[in-house]
Amino acid sequence: MHIEVEKTLPSLSQKLFRADQVRHHEEQAAQQSFCSLYGLMQRAGKALYANALQLVPNAEHFLVLVGNGNNAGDGYICGLLALQAGKHVTLCAVDVQRELCGDAKQAQAAFIAAGGEIETFAPNQLKRNDIVIDALLGTGIKGALRTEFAMIIDAVNDSELPVLSVDVPSGINADTGVSLGRCIQADMTVTFVGIKQGLVTATGKQATGKLVFEDLEIGLAFSELCPTNTQLLNLDRFTGLAPRQVNSHKGRFGRLLCVGGNAGMSGAIRLAGESALRAGTGLVKVYAHTQSRVQICAGRPELMVICDGLAEALEWANCVVIGPGLGQDDWAIETFEQVISHCAKADIPIVIDADALNLLPKHAVAFTTDQCVITPHSGEAARLLGSSIDEVESNRFVSARLLAQKYNATVILKGPGTIIDDAAQTWVCEHGNPGMATAGMGDVLSGIVGAMFAQRMNKTDAAKYSVCIHGRAADMIASEYGERGMLASDLFDQLRRLINQ
Repeated sequence: MHIEVEKTLPSLSQKLFRADQVRHHEEQAAQQSFCSLYGLMQRAGKALYANALQLVPNAEHFLVLVGNGNNAGDGYICGLLALQAGKHVTLCAVDVQRELCGDAKQAQAAFIAAGGEIETFAPNQLKRNDIVIDALLGTGIKGALRTEFAMIIDAVNDSELPVLSVDVPSGINADTGVSLGRCIQADMTVTFVGIKQGLVTATGKQATGKLVFEDLEIGLAFSELCPTNTQLLNLDRFTGLAPRQVNSHKGRFGRLLCVGGNAGMSGAIRLAGESALRAGTGLVKVYAHTQSRVQICAGRPELMVICDGLAEALEWANCVVIGPGLGQDDWAIETFEQVISHCAKADIPIVIDADALNLLPKHAVAFTTDQCVITPHSGEAARLLGSSIDEVESNRFVSARLLAQKYNATVILKGPGTIIDDAAQTWVCEHGNPGMATAGMGDVLSGIVGAMFAQRMNKTDAAKYSVCIHGRAADMIASEYGERGMLASDLFDQLRRLINQ
C-alpha cells in the first residue's frame, strides 16, 4: 500500500512547542528578524485587536484583564489600539499598585498616555462590555492560582461574554494542558511565535476555543533556531491511499485476525472486525468464544468467525488485533498468551487494545516485537505504567513517551487531543469531539489501525492515519446530527467515504 504521511514538510503552524522553547528563542528570532521585543509586543497587541474584531465584529466596549507579566503588556497594547479606534476600554489589573517591568511597563505607559485608566476588577463590569480580553496569566504559571486570579476567572466564566485569551487561557499549563485548579474558558485563543502544546490536548483543548496562531513575522527565524519533534496532525496532510489496480483480489489487501469477544461480549470484536473491513482489509477473521459466535456472524456475515484453531489462524494472518471484548478470565489469559507468544516469535504486526492492555504488563518483559501499536485510554495507560489516572493526565505527553519506551510500541493515548508517540516523535490529532465518549469507539479505532497494518502500512503511519480518519469521521457525523447519541457503528459509512478520498 502506498501512502505519503505528509504532502509537504510541516509548517510552523503545524508544529508544537513547550513554553520554555518559545521563551528561550523568541528574542534571538526577533533580533534576526530586525525586531525588538517591544516591537514584538506591539505586533502581538495588533494581532489581538484584529482577532477580537473577528470574534465580535461590532464590539464597542472592551474589558481587558491584565496580570503582571508580558501577557499584560500584550493586553495593554490591545487596549491602546482599541482606544485609538474610538472604542470604550475598561482595563482592570489584578495588582493595580504593582509596578511592571521591561516591555510590559512600556506598554502600560503607552496605554496611560493615550488616556487609558487602570481599575480594580468588579464583577458588574462584565455587564457593560462586549468582549473580554484575557491577559491575566501567561505561559510561566505552574502552581496553584492566587485567590484574586481565581475569583476573576470564575466571574468571567459565569458571564456570557465572548472571551479572547492571550497566548494561553489563564489557568492552563501551557506544556501539559492541565487546569491549575480553574481556568478561563475562552471562545478564541491567539497564541504567538509557536503553538504551545498544552493548547491541543487535555483540558487545554476545551479551554482554548478556536485556536489562532500568529508568528508575529519572526516565524522563519524561530523555526531555524528551535526544532521540535512534536506536531499537530490533520487528515488533510495525508495524500491518502493509492487507487487499487484493476486486477486486484482480496488476498492482496491483508489477512487480519481479530481476537476477543468473550462470552457475553460479542459487540466489541464485531465492531473492530467490521471497521477493519470498512477500512479496506481484504480478509478479516475473528477468533471469539463459542458463546459469541452466533451474535458476531449474524451482525456481519462477511466476518469469518472461528472458535477453535487459533494456532492455524495466527499462521494465516499477516496482522493481529487483540483485546476488544477479550475479558480477563482463564479463556482470555490463555488466548492472550498464545497470541502474544506467536506474534513475538514470528514478528507479526499486532494491535493491542482494551482487555489485552490489562493483561500486557505481566508479559511486557517476554513480549518483544518492533511491530506493535497499543491504544490505551488514560485508565489503561495508568495500569500499564503502574501509576494513577491523575498522574497520566498531569502530563499526557510524558505518559505517551514512557509507554512507547516501556513497551517498544507506537502508542495511541486516547482522549481530547489524542497523542501518538513512537518514542522518537510525537503527534497530536486535531480531529475528534465529545460525542466519541461512547461504548465501542475504541474498538472501531483498533480495527482501523489493524486494517492499515494488515495492508502493510508501517506501525507509526498506520497509527497516525487511523486516528485522523477515525476522528474526522466522528466530526462529520457530529456536524450533521450533533454529538449526543453518536454510536460507534455510525462511523462506518463516513469511514468508507474517507478511506476512498
